Amino acid sequence: MNIDNFSEKNIATKYADDGFIAPIDVMTYEQALKIRLDFEDAEAELANQPEKQALLKSYPNRLLPSFDALTRNPKLIDVASAVLGPDLMVWSAALFIKEKNSTKIVSWHQDLTYWGLNDVQETTCWFALSDATEEAGCMKFVPGTHKSSIVKHIDTFADNNLLTRGQEIAVEVNEAEAISAALKAGQASMHHGLLFHSSGPNRTNDRRIGSAIRYIKPSMKQKTGDKSLVTLVSGKDHFKNFKIADPPKGRLLDEEFELCREDNNLKQKLLF
Repeated sequence: MNIDNFSEKNIATKYADDGFIAPIDVMTYEQALKIRLDFEDAEAELANQPEKQALLKSYPNRLLPSFDALTRNPKLIDVASAVLGPDLMVWSAALFIKEKNSTKIVSWHQDLTYWGLNDVQETTCWFALSDATEEAGCMKFVPGTHKSSIVKHIDTFADNNLLTRGQEIAVEVNEAEAISAALKAGQASMHHGLLFHSSGPNRTNDRRIGSAIRYIKPSMKQKTGDKSLVTLVSGKDHFKNFKIADPPKGRLLDEEFELCREDNNLKQKLLF
């Protein structure tokens, strides 16, 4: 979908009906490759520092200016604003990586199950830094399932599951109704936090790398009253429910790692 050819009303209507939109043209392959290489260079620089490397994958937008800029990309802001309004925060922009020829999967789940947020005013823009074909394990969505509330999930903690708890929907999912959302590098999909979705293994010879950018309305808050770390990327915050971080002052700065470390400890408490 080239969003330049769609009005906000059309985007909002399709999203309300299906719970997702894909593909969304965000930038060129070359522009996406530049961001990917910036991440992979940083990943290599931290090869002997596993704790920092893990934080990089969870908080790329806090540690690399290129990823902060990605979360503020006008086309992503436009589609997210079409369903959430002009005031937007980024709750997370974590990377989901399936190495080449990997058996890693993401089980059927609903995003909002374990985040401890008080409402459903969230949308995920999943941005492809490499081609996410069906063979590479692109995401699959079951249209319309966002219209239900959160269903029962079980924690599997399976070794091949990329989700924190291996969380999986406990009710039967009709895979025949699922739609694959293949993306080229530089494209994105957008899906509702209650939509059933999953992804399969990567059977290709390249890594499948995506940034799951979680946009929320500032009116949202953590149920516990904790103020998790967010960035304000559009509009204003009239609620003060979160700790707003400035854009990163540089690349892989120790002070930014410390902010991420503190928030990661909080998120671990919320998730577990």
